[in-house]
Amino acid sequence: MQTSIDPNLLQTAAGKEAEAILRSCVHCGFCTATCPTYQLLGDELDGPRGRIYQIKQILEGAEPALTTQAHLDRCLACRSCETTCPSGVRYHRLLEIGKAELERRQPRSLAERIKRRVMLSVIPYPTRFTPLLRLGQMARPLMPPALKRRIPAWKTPGRVPTRPHNRTMLVLNGCAQSGIAPNINAAATRVLDRLGIRLQGAPEAGCCGAMHHHMNDEATGLGMARRNIDAWWPMIEAGAEAIVMTASGCGTQVKEYGELLADDPDYADKAIKVSSLTRDLSEILSEEDLGGLRLNGSHQPSVAFHTPCSLHHGQQLNGRVEGILGQLGFTLTLVRDAHLCCGSAGAYSMLQPEIAGQLRKRKLTALLGGKPTRIATANIGCLTHLASGTDVEVLHWIELLDSTESA
Repeated sequence: MQTSIDPNLLQTAAGKEAEAILRSCVHCGFCTATCPTYQLLGDELDGPRGRIYQIKQILEGAEPALTTQAHLDRCLACRSCETTCPSGVRYHRLLEIGKAELERRQPRSLAERIKRRVMLSVIPYPTRFTPLLRLGQMARPLMPPALKRRIPAWKTPGRVPTRPHNRTMLVLNGCAQSGIAPNINAAATRVLDRLGIRLQGAPEAGCCGAMHHHMNDEATGLGMARRNIDAWWPMIEAGAEAIVMTASGCGTQVKEYGELLADDPDYADKAIKVSSLTRDLSEILSEEDLGGLRLNGSHQPSVAFHTPCSLHHGQQLNGRVEGILGQLGFTLTLVRDAHLCCGSAGAYSMLQPEIAGQLRKRKLTALLGGKPTRIATANIGCLTHLASGTDVEVLHWIELLDSTESA
């Protein structure tokens, strides 16, 4: 693709990166076939190829149309287009650069700025988010069904083993997940404990920074990354062999710390080390001997597994969880168009509720087509989004393993 990026922008690292990405795109259109918003809306400007063209115009200095921000905001950043692209276009980075430049030149309305600031000031901070969630859960029985579905019921984490093992791994407690479903990390700790691995959290670590990063507050997101690195570093030096992620969205973000902090002389090397140690929970368990785990009784519960985009496209780990569940005897139902996003996409379901709702409906139709008794997934955002649209139980796949017996 020919480019003529604004000379001033081209002097910046972001401008140079954007030019390289744009030049790698051949506008073949393969990406449109796997883009959820293009399939839903049928508008070229709401597909990757059209968004790339709009970003190119912005970076070349053209005056953005009033609708440009809406088209870019409708992107789920699911990275399905990257999995499809034969040219290896790093679309998600181009989108981040383009949205940041657009935000600088075309500020949002006051109402939009307030809405986003409130979200960024509450959700990534457990000490703020969790108390508000608990209030909602207390009032949940009195709410109408439509609103009740949007507030997850309280789940107790249960027993968390603390016995020592020769092997130690770290786990990110995260932000929203620690309030919505503390049982997920507790279940992971119990399962790994049975395999001779101690899973340990770092109290000083918090949000991975993904929400700020994807909502154009890069400085705060990078600050969160540095804080997490500082929290983990003493344990890494003490011999922790991995940093385990039970939320695939967080895993995608932390695996990119090395890239995001590459220009920070104080953190670049540490960030590369942290990213190299970061593993999705499925990566850990797929390399362990699971012979000691078995299903309770002879019944094989049927499960529909929803692969989050962050696991499938972000980390390229499609099929890893299904392999583990199949190995342990769970019956997996067929899920049509499994590569398509459910509509959660971090903050997307709150910022674009109409599109997110339509995508959730499509995804649930596909997941429930095989009449599963449960739906399992690997990311807290997908879990809560899907659960708000069905009466079938939606849970994290590690909770299925936690329910197995020791052989």
